[in-house]
Amino acid sequence: MGKLIVSLSPHAHGTDSVEKNMYGVLIALLPALLVSFYLFGLGSVVVCLTSVLACMFFEWAITKYMLKAEPTLSDGSAIITGLLLGMNLPSNFPIWMIIVGALVAIGIGKMTFGGLGCNPFNPALVGRCFLLVSFPAAMTSWPVAGQFTSYVDAQTGATPLSLMKLAIKTGDTSYLEQMPSAIDMLLGNVSNGLGAGTIGEVCALALIIGLIYMLYKKIITWHIPISILATVFVFSGLLHLASPTYANPFQVLFSGGLMLGAIFMATDYVTSPMTPKGQLIYGVAIGFLTVVIRNWGSYPEGMSFAILIMNAFTPLINSYIKPKRFGEVPANNKEDKK
Repeated sequence: MGKLIVSLSPHAHGTDSVEKNMYGVLIALLPALLVSFYLFGLGSVVVCLTSVLACMFFEWAITKYMLKAEPTLSDGSAIITGLLLGMNLPSNFPIWMIIVGALVAIGIGKMTFGGLGCNPFNPALVGRCFLLVSFPAAMTSWPVAGQFTSYVDAQTGATPLSLMKLAIKTGDTSYLEQMPSAIDMLLGNVSNGLGAGTIGEVCALALIIGLIYMLYKKIITWHIPISILATVFVFSGLLHLASPTYANPFQVLFSGGLMLGAIFMATDYVTSPMTPKGQLIYGVAIGFLTVVIRNWGSYPEGMSFAILIMNAFTPLINSYIKPKRFGEVPANNKEDKK
């Protein structure tokens, strides 16, 4: 008679792996990346390629020579960190600054905590915020899309987010009239000499295509991106109804790094809550903080700071919002069970 062997959990197995999901995210980023190559030309290629290569090099070097471990470049996480960092930068950003940002993203944001799966904050956003604080002039010099003259001498201009900020500060709604329509921002048609923003935020439609792909492939769930976008839409709509100095919610949704952050950065497995309820709380908080920082903070954009703030609260959310243990008796029924 054979023995019954009970192994340790988990008992459910699937085909998912770190590598499969990471390369799935890379595929989802391709539409936005291709649009950026078309709109920014050489600048986009130089910035993204430098960022990816620098992140891969620093992860390899730190893992091999400082942690004395086997390099883990094949899992694709360093590539994604580099690509997301590059897509959060202007297309004329100096190469040496990109390398510094990559070192901070990988060295401080990721490897200091032990590598993939251990970092409490999104590494690409750690690098971006470091660069924004350290080199504010370079980080807020926005090339005009479609200018292919050269990488370093691209014509720059104000972004839609800058115009929104000016309208709020001055109370002059004429600034909002200079903004592209919501449809133009959805399609990436930023003209009239306006700066297009960072490499990855130009075309909201390309990012939405990436979202649909990741939902279809079940790489992520809808809870975080939809709760962020819905919260921003509702609060921005209320502000717009209260005063015409606030842009309409559709323009707010398609401007800046909101789509890029909500779809590709807030959904990071390591730094976001585990449960659907926790993810909804996390997403609503990010959306609310983004609106607050955009409208009343020092910077026109607030997405990166909002995500990093909520990254810090993820362990707390996981602690209080978690599934009940199998066989656990609800508190209000404990007396009845005695």
